[in-house]
Amino acid sequence: MIIKNSIKIFFLFVMCAFVLTACGGGEEQKTASNEVKKEAAVRELSIFIWSEYIDLEVLDDFEKKFKVKVKMTNYESNEEMISALKLGRPGAYDIIVPTTYFLPSLINQNLIQPINKSLMPNLENLDPAFTNVDEDPGNKYGVPYQWGTSGLAVRAKPGQTYEPSFNLLFEPTMERGNFIIFDTARDALGAALKYLGYSANTIDKDQIKEAGDLLIKARQQPMFFSFSSGVDGLANVVGNVASIAQVYNGEAVKAALEDPEIQYLIPREGCEIWLDVFAIPTGAANFEVAHEFLNFILEPENAAKLAIFSKYATPNAKALELIPQEDRENPGIYPPQELRANMEYYKDLGSNGLLYEEIWTLVKSD
Repeated sequence: MIIKNSIKIFFLFVMCAFVLTACGGGEEQKTASNEVKKEAAVRELSIFIWSEYIDLEVLDDFEKKFKVKVKMTNYESNEEMISALKLGRPGAYDIIVPTTYFLPSLINQNLIQPINKSLMPNLENLDPAFTNVDEDPGNKYGVPYQWGTSGLAVRAKPGQTYEPSFNLLFEPTMERGNFIIFDTARDALGAALKYLGYSANTIDKDQIKEAGDLLIKARQQPMFFSFSSGVDGLANVVGNVASIAQVYNGEAVKAALEDPEIQYLIPREGCEIWLDVFAIPTGAANFEVAHEFLNFILEPENAAKLAIFSKYATPNAKALELIPQEDRENPGIYPPQELRANMEYYKDLGSNGLLYEEIWTLVKSD
């Protein structure tokens, strides 16, 4: 009898242990399951942006503060960005960074959607001069990011000087060395038009053809190196492969700070002045997160960090107060009014833009 009772007690003990173990295992499984759900619920933001155009430390700060995983993909031209939007997977990007004169095309093709201003109280920090551009009255679609110019980066050896003129491209000499021109229709033809004394927004076919002929003549010169993006053009100047390149100012100003032989020149004939904006693609998968990011970027401290990093100018009035004096007084970043007098914002030309594409095709195929 004692033996049977002992066996019963032992059996009950084993069963209790089994039940407790099973219950504990269930809790572990629930915990593991919850962790998987948490991982699956991590918020994301996909940014499609020009290369070398944003401070990664600011992105890290945003990720930590809002618990968001940021994915960044780069492009080298507005044309490349639009092509990717049209051919890519819908909802692949939450934020893009077009130049203002591309906004009408993006809107007309339903590639971007209106922003929700109620989610971005920091919009009030922007300079009003940048919040009502012709292509986007009242900032319905775009949030101003940075502005700048496109001019010339040159490598000036000791004792060598370059005059600030597009004649470096269109009246080349062997003594000056190899030169590079932008590989986009509006930028290349715009430089030629300004050099000829015309508007960079002309729709006069004869003027555009004259600019195209000038580019064809330039590319036939032995010193012509290539048509390239601003990043590649500057890299060739930095690498001492070319002496002159058409570039965007911020990249050249940064290079000049590291190498005293490099200079950024604003052509006396005038050049492009531009404004880049953040926009949200139609069908963006993370609409609210995109607004959190944009509002974060509009905080003066963050906008200032981004401008200091990129060496482009900020349209954020409150951030400008935080920019170092040496940057604010650098004409390559914040050109004085006398230099801005001959500059032009490129405009959306509608169907007349085909005139530029037709001439550009002839330039590239000649």
